[in-house]
Amino acid sequence: MVQFHFVLLSFLGLIGLLRPTEAVAQAVPNPGENVAFLVTFGAQADKSWGDDDFTQTFFFLVPKANRQPVYIRVFDPDCGGQHDEAKFGWNTTTEFSLYGGAGAHSGPAARGTEPKGNFRSGTLLKTKTFGADKIYDGQWYTFGPLNPLEGEFVPEFDGYVFKLIAQGKKGDDGNLYRYFLSTSPTQNVAVEGGNAFTYEYSFRLSPQRKATTHLYPFVNDRVVSIKQSNFDVDGDVALKIFSVAKNGHPAAISGDKAWASSVHPITAKEHGLSLDLQLTSLAKATNDLVFYVTDQYDVALPFFAVPLGGPPRYHYEVDVKIRR
Repeated sequence: MVQFHFVLLSFLGLIGLLRPTEAVAQAVPNPGENVAFLVTFGAQADKSWGDDDFTQTFFFLVPKANRQPVYIRVFDPDCGGQHDEAKFGWNTTTEFSLYGGAGAHSGPAARGTEPKGNFRSGTLLKTKTFGADKIYDGQWYTFGPLNPLEGEFVPEFDGYVFKLIAQGKKGDDGNLYRYFLSTSPTQNVAVEGGNAFTYEYSFRLSPQRKATTHLYPFVNDRVVSIKQSNFDVDGDVALKIFSVAKNGHPAAISGDKAWASSVHPITAKEHGLSLDLQLTSLAKATNDLVFYVTDQYDVALPFFAVPLGGPPRYHYEVDVKIRR
């Protein structure tokens, strides 16, 4: 008996998937995620509308070789227009605060899944509060110029990181917005090699039946298992996990105003790569929800806008036995 072991890998296909995302790497959400908007509700909102803590933190990564000024742009930062979600009249204000310097990312509370402790660690560079401001409805507001060296150097990601916190200060409406890391103050021009990530993702699903959303938590080489947790999915979404070693493993989803979680083992093959949490909408209704992923030590893992290592593809293993 002679046994042959074939591992079917499509390297060319993976390269083809990576190249188109490079030009849109700084769009948050990234088009490849198929997320409609980021969302942050006012502090008096009912949590059943899909926001557990009315705060969202994003980090923006600038490669260490880049010495040119960068800009962080916010699309539709006001709360009171065509993209936002009104409840009982436009009464919501949202504060966007930008941080850099030591502790902006390395501070433990900064990487938490709740706005507790010193989650605003680092040096405050600028803050801006928006209400129902027509001048910003459907328009861009720009933070910058920013010297990349004003960020905090993070060896793990080999670049400088800025932190932007969006917090609903008052009101009960939902503020829907997007970000872009740019080399221009007036246009969305990608920073070569840049990226963005968060440790707790609050967003709106695309309101289309059978639409698939992709979330990309990064798994470092210390992870043995993950616990995915989600809030207010309302039960109308199917959730499966894909990776180089997982081909659609089902995961738990939450109901209205509730959390659900499930634990999934991680293999050595998955280290140093991103997972793909795929959410398939079962209804056309708009749906705001929250996600985070932790390791076996309850340490949150980052969701990258563009997955590190590219979108994962399951590696089929086929044993072919030839008898003689």
